[in-house]
Amino acid sequence: MSGPLRLVPDEGGSERTMQLRTLPLKRRRPAGPAQPEPEPEEQLDLSADPLDELAERLHDICADAVHPYEIAAFLESDGLSDEQAALLYGRPDSFTLAEELFEKVERRYPGPSSEFANPWRADPWRCVVRGLVFALPGLGYLLGANLFAATRMRFGLPSGMLALSVATLVSWGFNQALAHRSYRWLGRLRRREAAICLAVGAPLGALVASAAAYVVGGPLGALWFAAGQSLYLGAATVLLVLGREKFLLLALAPASVGAGVVLATDVPPVVRTVVLLVSLVLAVGLAARELLFCVRGGEKESVAMRLPIRQEIPHLLFGLACGALTLIAGLGETIHQAVQTGAAHDAKATPTGPAMIALTLSLGLAEWLLFRYRAMAVAALRTSHTSGQFTRRTGGILLGCLFIYLTTVAALDAAATVLWPGAPALGVPQLGAMLLLGGSLWLALLLNAFGFSWSTALICLAAAGAESTGLLTGVDPIVLQLTGCGAAALLLTAIAGPVLGRTTQHR
Repeated sequence: MSGPLRLVPDEGGSERTMQLRTLPLKRRRPAGPAQPEPEPEEQLDLSADPLDELAERLHDICADAVHPYEIAAFLESDGLSDEQAALLYGRPDSFTLAEELFEKVERRYPGPSSEFANPWRADPWRCVVRGLVFALPGLGYLLGANLFAATRMRFGLPSGMLALSVATLVSWGFNQALAHRSYRWLGRLRRREAAICLAVGAPLGALVASAAAYVVGGPLGALWFAAGQSLYLGAATVLLVLGREKFLLLALAPASVGAGVVLATDVPPVVRTVVLLVSLVLAVGLAARELLFCVRGGEKESVAMRLPIRQEIPHLLFGLACGALTLIAGLGETIHQAVQTGAAHDAKATPTGPAMIALTLSLGLAEWLLFRYRAMAVAALRTSHTSGQFTRRTGGILLGCLFIYLTTVAALDAAATVLWPGAPALGVPQLGAMLLLGGSLWLALLLNAFGFSWSTALICLAAAGAESTGLLTGVDPIVLQLTGCGAAALLLTAIAGPVLGRTTQHR
């Protein structure tokens, strides 16, 4: 989800250049045996029309033309003037010559090229797997709940949860920027450089996030959990960027099974910790194996290339903003009640657990819809006759994709609420806040794919800052989310509509 979608996937490379077609040369007939001198009466016969020979030479160009002016433009670009048209072909000008060529040669409109029939094909099963690997790590919190001191509270959260939240924010922001930089290398067909970037950046990001958790402080078990989560997020970034989602799914299998057992029966804390460590070791080991394979197997490029690091700043800010908005949606009610009452024991059960599961599970669909939007927009570009028609079509496609995504999020939340033990159903305000958050994130990802990274980062960061400030001052979190995410969704829609309605954005 972090990398920009390529404008045309699987391009042949920069070696493709535009080739200008020129007027085919007149064919020379092979010299045959000397012909006898024609009789005087044979010399009186009129010669064949020279236009027939020109039509034969320009057959492909004339057959593909959709209007005589296209042929006339070609003739003039090749240097054929009106005087030459009159002298060589007996026509008053090049336009008359083009019209006769257009009538003489049968039309042969080329069908749609298979190369560009759907340049944005996406494997739906791969998107399903990616949705699972986004959601399954949440089961690790069930296994690690014993590592947090539930008897001590900070901001209404168990002691150590604040440190974990800070580490999560740092990891999301850092890994978002790291993934974007790695995708930039992959977009230049430099897989080895991308692997080196990940090999250096992933451990560094885990170290920075762990240090941030240590600075905030908390129980030793919670700090170790934060460090393990930071390592996992770094390894997951490596596997996702390199397209190894199935390896990550394999690494998450022990924690997923262990969480299911914990829900069914009581499991000793030592066993829980061992299961978490097994998943962590698998994820880090598979990521290291893949990086080693890419570095050793890739050839070192002869031409050195540097990518300016300043281009990763908006993606770092975007990751921080997305993390803050998501954490407020998940923990906002608990923090609000702690700020109001000074204790978390009065907190009521909230439906944020199923809502967060629905939101994370929907990320796979969100990624598929990004590809689907690009495919349908390219199809609209090829079939629209005016710029206004294209703008209306892309606007309808945008609203359709957004409607499908939000409807699916609502359906997933309803299913998760039924399966979650004792979870209350979402009310209308809570559901609206969650849908506004999901819509804002999807629109931001879409605009990021088109290169509007600074706009999306600043809008999401402003919304996150406003919600955080209001939450710490005692404002109701639902009101904050409806206001902050609603304003962000409105601004992102106002940008996406006109900008993505331009044909130049989809070429």
